Amino acid sequence: MSPHGIGETWEDDTHRVVLVTGAGGGLGSCIAGRFFDRGYRVALTDLDEQTAAKAATELDPTGQNAVGLALDVRDKDAFVRVRDQLVERWGAVHVLVNNAGYSKVEPLMDISPESFDAVVRTNLDGPFFGCQVFGAYFAERGYGRIVNIGSLAGQNGGTATGAHYAASKGGVATLTKVFARELGPHGVTVNAVSPGPQDLPVVRDSVTPDRLAQIEASIPVGRLGRPAFIADMCLLLAAEHADAVTGACWDANGGLYMR
Repeated sequence: MSPHGIGETWEDDTHRVVLVTGAGGGLGSCIAGRFFDRGYRVALTDLDEQTAAKAATELDPTGQNAVGLALDVRDKDAFVRVRDQLVERWGAVHVLVNNAGYSKVEPLMDISPESFDAVVRTNLDGPFFGCQVFGAYFAERGYGRIVNIGSLAGQNGGTATGAHYAASKGGVATLTKVFARELGPHGVTVNAVSPGPQDLPVVRDSVTPDRLAQIEASIPVGRLGRPAFIADMCLLLAAEHADAVTGACWDANGGLYMR
């Protein structure tokens, strides 16, 4: 029996297919671009379809190996629709990267129920629904890779993020283990990558320059993280020969959190 299911090998697929959520910009687009460069067919999804389509066109103007689709990760049925679209378009999906996230900086005691719910629905419900829908699909095929994007905030409670963001990312780490245990016997691995502060516009826009300088000074390696390396970590966890790693959380935080 092959690692992909009875009779199935990579040679049966012209290209491996990856779905990256929240890929209209930032870290998600970086991850999608890395997979594309490695020969994957890439589905870039975003809440805004035009944003996703623009990012996909920038990767592949021909539209043959990259497509931008609308996906509201708070809606389980939306994952089902996108899965079916991709299977119809490219025949299969092999990798899911749950990257979509929502960060909001608010004082702890000022977080309203509505604000808490909005952050958690994107950051925790989204990966849960994605793992459910694609986990079942991958398990039926006998092969799949899921990579969840967590955060240092989910491990240390956060320093420059809101409590709702930190709590939701802590939940992602636990969901990763739960789904890894459930899906492991079916040839599906589920792992998480937990970045520290990254050199991204969203980070620079969410904190003041003085506060950002303080954060950089507190990082043992002395600089913000490189998004391209996070993308490389996702690629490695998605590899065919990565089957020995599941339920893991790979840290990339410049030494801010050591364990």
